[in-house]
Amino acid sequence: MLRAPVRARFTWVQRFMHHRLAPAQSIVTGFGVVLLIGTTLLLLPIAATGTPATPVEALFTATSALCVTGLVVVDTAAFWSPFGIAVIAALIQLGGLGIMMFAALVGIALARRMSVRARLNATAEAKAFGEPNVRRLARNIFFTSICIEAVVALILIVRFMVGYGYELGQAIWHGVFHAVSAFNNAGFALYSDSMMGFVDDPWLGLPMCAAIVLGGIGFPVLRELAREWRRPLHWSMNTRIVLPGTIALLALSIAVVTVTEWNNPDTLGELDPATRVLAGVFSAVQMRTAGFNSVDVGAMHDQTLLFTDIMMFIGGGPAGTAGGIKLTTVAVLWFIVWTELRGGAAVNIFGKRLSRSVHREAISVVLLSFAAVAAATLALLAMTEFTLDQVLFESVSAFATVGLSIGITADVPEAGQIILAMLMFLGRLGPLTLGSALALRERRIAYELPKERPVIG
Repeated sequence: MLRAPVRARFTWVQRFMHHRLAPAQSIVTGFGVVLLIGTTLLLLPIAATGTPATPVEALFTATSALCVTGLVVVDTAAFWSPFGIAVIAALIQLGGLGIMMFAALVGIALARRMSVRARLNATAEAKAFGEPNVRRLARNIFFTSICIEAVVALILIVRFMVGYGYELGQAIWHGVFHAVSAFNNAGFALYSDSMMGFVDDPWLGLPMCAAIVLGGIGFPVLRELAREWRRPLHWSMNTRIVLPGTIALLALSIAVVTVTEWNNPDTLGELDPATRVLAGVFSAVQMRTAGFNSVDVGAMHDQTLLFTDIMMFIGGGPAGTAGGIKLTTVAVLWFIVWTELRGGAAVNIFGKRLSRSVHREAISVVLLSFAAVAAATLALLAMTEFTLDQVLFESVSAFATVGLSIGITADVPEAGQIILAMLMFLGRLGPLTLGSALALRERRIAYELPKERPVIG
C-alpha cells in the first residue's frame, strides 16, 4: 500500500531533476544542487564554533568537500562545529560516491526500480557504459566504499585509543572522519596542522595511504581485480594501464620526494632515517590525489614542488575518487607520441587498436585542463603578490582536486578563492563533462570538407 506513493514521488523528483537533460547535464546539475545545499548548511550559525561563516567561506569549504579536494580557507578543526564537520563529511562521501550514483542508490532503495534516464546518468558518472546491470554497479560501488572505509576506520580507532589515549567516542569520531576523507581522497583533517603531529606513526599513516591508493585507482579497476585477479591476461585495457601506472608513479614519487628532501631541515632533514622514509612515502601518496601532509609542504625545495605539480596534474585512475587528468589520458597521449615516432599508421595498446575518438578526447582533456590552470594562475597573479610557483601550485592542486597547499589559500582575496572554487568544481567533473553539459545541442553534419594539412613543427 505504501510503495505506490513513494514510487510516484520519487518518479516526479526524477522527472523534475532530469527532464530533457543529457547525462552530462544531469551530473553537473546534481553537483550544483548538492553544492548549494551544503553551502546553505555551512552558513548556519550551528555549523561554526564562533562567528558564522561568510558566504565565500561556506561556498569554498562546501566545494572543496564535495569535490574531494581538501583546500581550506579556515581551520577545519577550530572553525567548524561538530555539525559543520558532519556536513563536510557527508559532502565528502557524496562527492566520492558520486551524486548520480547516490541518486541511483536512493532510487533502488525507495522505488525498487530505475528509469532509463537514471541508468544513463549513473553509468555516465561512473564511466561504466559496458556495465549491463546498473543496479549491481551502484550496489558494488557503495559496498566497496563502505567496506574499505570501515576497515581503515577500525584500524584508526584502535590506534587512537591505544596509542593516544582517546576516549571511545572521540576515537570513533576521528577514525571514521579520517577514513572517509582518506578513501575519498579529500584530504580534510581534524587537526590544524593536518597529519604533521603523526609523522612518525605508521599505524595511522600507512592505513590512510592504502585507503587513498584504493580510492584513487578507480572503481572499475577494483571491481575487475576482485573478479579476475588471478587472470591478468583477461584484464581490460583500463586496468592494464591504471594498475602498473599507479605502481610506477608511486615508486617514482617516493624516490624523488625522499631523495630531494632527505637533508632539508624544514621537512625530512630533522627526522630519524626510518621516519624520513615513512614521511617520504606518505608525502608521495598525497601528491597524486589526496591533500594530507605530514611535513611542511611550503618548506619543500622548488624541484620537489615542481615535481608535485606534475604528479598532481596527472592524478589517479578514472571513475574513482582521484583527480587530475587521469593516468589513462597520459597513457593514451604517450602511445600516440610513440606511434608517431615509429611511423605507425594506428595506435595499438596491448594488442588492441585505439579509436581515433579517444585520441581527440585525450588531447581535448589535456588542452582544456592546461588552459583552465593557466587562466586561473594568470588571474591570481594579477590580484595577489604571490610568486608564480606559489600560485601555480595552488591552482594545480585545486584543479586536480588534490588539496595540498603551501599555505596561501586563506590569504588569497575572496575573488581569488572563488576562482579556486571554480577550478575545483571543473576539475572534479572534468572539462569534457562540463563542456558537453553546457552545450545546447549536438550538431549533426551530413557532409565532410576536403582534406588539407598545415605544416607541423
